[in-house]
Amino acid sequence: MSALQKLGADLAVARLRRKESLRTWAKRLGVTLSTLQRLEAGDPTVSIGVIASALWLINRDGELRNLAAPEMDQGALDLNVREAVELGLARAQASADSRLRVASTNSSQEDRDASG
Repeated sequence: MSALQKLGADLAVARLRRKESLRTWAKRLGVTLSTLQRLEAGDPTVSIGVIASALWLINRDGELRNLAAPEMDQGALDLNVREAVELGLARAQASADSRLRVASTNSSQEDRDASG
């Protein structure tokens, strides 16, 4: 069952627990009976506005604020961690390369001083 199908089923249960008919609920949502049936079936073509209205009717619309919250976006968080690790490795390599260049320059200078 997809997330939208579960949401639709949960909204249907909420409607039934409130003893509301499909027609009454559709009217309260300002949608057609067909749209409400598609919502309760988890149809992904139902607009987010209809979903938000249905959540508002059951006093759960506050949950919408967290759906795409950056702190809850695990994919982006994982990407940030990977980027940070890659940046750290690149900086460590650059630092090591710089130390090698300095050591090589110092060694060359010492060779010239010793032979001159």
